[in-house]
This record gives sequence, structure tokens and C-alpha cells, in this order.
Amino acid sequence: MRPILSVRDLHVNFGGVKSADGVELDIHAGEVVAIIGPNGSGKTTFINLCTGYVIPTRGTVLFDGEPITRLPPRKITRRGIARAFQIPQLFTGHSVLENVMLAVAAQSDIWQPIGPLNRETYREAALRILDLLALNDSADQPTAVLPEGLRKLADIAIAIALKPRLLLLDEPTSGVSTAEKTPLMDTIVAMLRAEQITALFVEHDMDVVERYADRVFVWDTGRVVASGHPSEVLYNPSVIERVVGVA
Repeated sequence: MRPILSVRDLHVNFGGVKSADGVELDIHAGEVVAIIGPNGSGKTTFINLCTGYVIPTRGTVLFDGEPITRLPPRKITRRGIARAFQIPQLFTGHSVLENVMLAVAAQSDIWQPIGPLNRETYREAALRILDLLALNDSADQPTAVLPEGLRKLADIAIAIALKPRLLLLDEPTSGVSTAEKTPLMDTIVAMLRAEQITALFVEHDMDVVERYADRVFVWDTGRVVASGHPSEVLYNPSVIERVVGVA
């Protein structure tokens, strides 16, 4: 079966620092894949390369067999890749529902700034997404007042409104309390399974990776140095030393 995302010989460097150094990997439809590695190893850069925010100096990114390597972010989103950010990108003066309705309207390609946002079709679509992520009770709250876990879910709801086939998540549990992490990831993964969305997430919490990832890629100095099932990768002494810094 053809991978939904395929990366071959991907290179990029910033001021002599190699953030991607010959990266090669495949992700298949339906997988939930984690990327782990020390700070500065190139994890977020990889997401930026796959979404058009960074252009590689060499190499190819294929989405569903078609090259997207040098497309702008907007066109990549139209192809079916969406992302949620480490720091949620929200209109903080507006409600959760309004944020998602705006994304629904933008995805439909028929909303104009001079036109009404509050249309019934937008509202229905947005409410369905909020229901998937258990955000109904927060629909009318300004995003500025939400706790971090709900802000993360609101950012993901905006990404889901773009109807992705592949969702890239940059540290979905960062800034979230320990008690909130499992309910947050339970909600996210249940939504992914229900909507049949493939996902890749960057994560530092190894308990989260072990519990939710189908496969793990280990990053170090811009390279994939190990990959496999969490039960194999996370207990590899070399991986522990690279990622945690404990020999």
C-alpha cells in the first residue's frame, strides 16, 4: 500500500546547523505516529518542511504519491494536510465556536470578510467538530479564558475544520498539567480514529508516546536514528541515552 506521507533524502540547515540531514520515512494511512528526540534535533523543523513553512535544500516530500516539497502552506492544506501548533494559534477575543466557524468558512472557500460569518451551515459544521473534541460546553467561551488543555483542543478543532487526511501535532501535551494529559490524548486519539485521520505528533512525554503511538521515530541532529513500535524503541538503551540523556 502506498504511504500517505513519504519523505526521501530531506536536507535543510540553518547557519550550518543541520536540522534535516537525509531524513527518510513513510507514514501509512490510519497510523498515529510519534516523533521524539532532544531539543534542537529537528522535530518541529520536520513539521515545517511537510507543511511548506520551510523549503528544503534537497529532497522530496510526497503526499499520497504527489510531490508537495515546494508548495506554499495554503496549497498543502488544500491537499489534505493540517497542523496544530505547540502554542495554540487562536483569535483570543472570539469564542471557541467563532474560531472554528471561521475555519469552516475559510475551508469552504465561499466566506468573504464583508459577508456574514454566522451562517447555519458554518455553525452546524463547527458544532459537530466541537462535539468530536468534547468542547461543546466551552463553545461560547472566549478562547483567552480557557485552560491550556482546552486551548490545545480548540487549536486542533480549527485544524480539523480544514478536513485533513493527515494531521501534524507539535507537542500536543506541552503546558498541560499531568492530570490533564491522558484525558486530552484520549479525546484526540478517539477523534482521529472516528474521523479516520492519520496523525503525526511531536512529544516529550514518553508515557504519552508509549500509550498512544502506533510507531515512533527517534530524531537526533536532524536524522532518524531509530524507529519502530514503542515497546521496542522506548526501552532501547541507545534511545534512552539520546532522548533522556541518561546512559
